[in-house]
Amino acid sequence: MFEWSLTPSFPMTVNGVALEYACHGPAPDQAPTIVMLHEGLGCVALWRDFPEKLSAQTGFGVLVFSRQGYGNSDPIRLPRRLDYQSSEPLEVLPHILKQAGIQRCILFGHSDGATMAAVYAGSIEDHRVRGVILMAPHFFAERMGLAEIERARDTFNTTDLSARMSKYHRDPEGAFRGWADVWLDPGFADWNVAEVIDYIRVPILAIQGHGDQYGTMAQLDEISERAYCPVDLVELDCKHSPHLEAPEETLAAAAEFCVRLERIEAAQVETA
Repeated sequence: MFEWSLTPSFPMTVNGVALEYACHGPAPDQAPTIVMLHEGLGCVALWRDFPEKLSAQTGFGVLVFSRQGYGNSDPIRLPRRLDYQSSEPLEVLPHILKQAGIQRCILFGHSDGATMAAVYAGSIEDHRVRGVILMAPHFFAERMGLAEIERARDTFNTTDLSARMSKYHRDPEGAFRGWADVWLDPGFADWNVAEVIDYIRVPILAIQGHGDQYGTMAQLDEISERAYCPVDLVELDCKHSPHLEAPEETLAAAAEFCVRLERIEAAQVETA
């Protein structure tokens, strides 16, 4: 049972797992939908007010959800699979889009969520997906990013970070270990999913901060060098969370991209 609401009465269930979600703006039968996929330690609440503002700016509906192991969704059994960024979107996202009644959508992913959005768009020919927004995406591991995750692990082990994360995550230990332990696994050092870019056939908006502590502009270079579809690149003076650190510029770029795609599609329908 899916309820298009800011505060649904029940979580949605995907593959037997209860997932927290929230909806903003018009329902999928009234307007296109922006489906937002959060970062490695994100959840519904940690998007802050960005989804609400994005809905207001575009007139689109916005669906946000917490992946298993995050927010108030069901905990996940550890260790998490090393290929979770490739397997999870293919196993989970189709069920979410179906339950929500999505008709036309743009996938908007941040960090791990951006990778998942790219994997989905490059792996499944889903005509409901009209575009993808990739914010601080990862297609391969970078040494500086892994070093930052090592520092985050040290902080988690030696400070009250777990207690602070419990404000947003039902299982902060599982949320953190499920992210950090995968990235720092020796078998993950050569991880690379850049090939999915070759198969994306919808427009891409890629947003990256120059001060991103987890990834460099090499991630955007990979998109521009490999993509066969239209690509807009936006570079901002911020770190890993453009929607929080450069909110006005990020909102403007995302909203303009969404509205432009809708305008182009409407013009194509009129001339068909």
